[in-house]
Amino acid sequence: MSDNQTAAVPMTPDFYHYNAAPIRRIEQEAEGLWVIWPDGHRLRCHRFWLRENAMGYGGIDLATREGVMDPAALSDAMQIRSCEVTESGDLRIIWAPDGARCVYHSGWLRHIADGQHRPHSWVPEPALWTAASLPKPPRRNAIDILSDDSALSEMLNDLLRLGVCVVEQAPCTPGFLNQLAARIGPVRDSNFGMLWDVKADVNLAGDAKTNTTANTGFRLGPHTDLPTREIPPGFQFLHCLINEADGGESTLTDGGAVVSELKTECPDDYALLSTRRWIFFNRGPGIDHRFSAPIVDYLDSEALPTIRAFYPVRAFPDMPHEDVGPAYAALRRFYELADNPRFELTFRLRPGDIMCFDNRRILHGRKAFSGSGQRHLQGIYIDRDEVLSTARAVNRACARD
Repeated sequence: MSDNQTAAVPMTPDFYHYNAAPIRRIEQEAEGLWVIWPDGHRLRCHRFWLRENAMGYGGIDLATREGVMDPAALSDAMQIRSCEVTESGDLRIIWAPDGARCVYHSGWLRHIADGQHRPHSWVPEPALWTAASLPKPPRRNAIDILSDDSALSEMLNDLLRLGVCVVEQAPCTPGFLNQLAARIGPVRDSNFGMLWDVKADVNLAGDAKTNTTANTGFRLGPHTDLPTREIPPGFQFLHCLINEADGGESTLTDGGAVVSELKTECPDDYALLSTRRWIFFNRGPGIDHRFSAPIVDYLDSEALPTIRAFYPVRAFPDMPHEDVGPAYAALRRFYELADNPRFELTFRLRPGDIMCFDNRRILHGRKAFSGSGQRHLQGIYIDRDEVLSTARAVNRACARD
């Protein structure tokens, strides 16, 4: 980007607004430079990273704001010929060998120095809870969420911090979840379909799209959905359309809090739960989803583990035989804690309630219910990436407002 193109505020490699954060000085070194602000904050930048983040000149495309420089094009000849702080406090670099004159926004550079470019930025830290610290899930209004970004931000932050939220006063209209999803992100498909029903009906058994214990009146102990997948769905949304059944109260347990207690109080059980594998297997005509993993699965070294806990599809131990007995004992203690009133919330969904929760952290369940009275829920999954993306965007927008 030439100097006359940067007479105004310089462009940045994204679509966010940044307040100016004038730079005090630049210290050049062999492979890049240091950016230093008046308060002492510093940012070390490699020359290749700066070159591929140059607006224009083969670095960042001005329309898409995405990088277009193939790493194979990086060359030892790409050097910082000179660098300086502009009158407005931004960073200007003249590059060798092509003489490109590029300006880097001071506020954009500062947000990196402050760590606001990292995946955890602009979203709340998870807060573990028990029934004592969270006697009931937070509630948010459905209609507000559809029209107000502040309400959407509050709901998403509930989900990311606590893992749970009940959206209330939604229309009892089949398919309403698609309107809610349109505010958050794409629905994740599965063998159950994009939008699926939960209701007791013996005729639903044996069909690949409906074959699940959820479509019975049986009690469902604390569990997470689809542990049979390499990456289980991130968030689940269950919309109560009708609830006239005798029984069928919903339960929620913070799996992170259960794991934390086991790690502290029963370290041997925790070790077995987090290292010994089970094969999870979805049964159904024409489908054969299987995955082998521990109950407490840290995947890519996540701060909070993914809980794989759905006993109807936990099919086979995948561990040395001598570990099977101790692994069952650890599993029993895990479920005893998950179903303990110290950890478990129990409440009744009302028509118009949407129970929203982190499917990889929160164990949900249901008390048994009788055949008298109807009970009909609809559900969708939305992956964690989509919830995080929308949360970052609306949180940044609300902070600016």
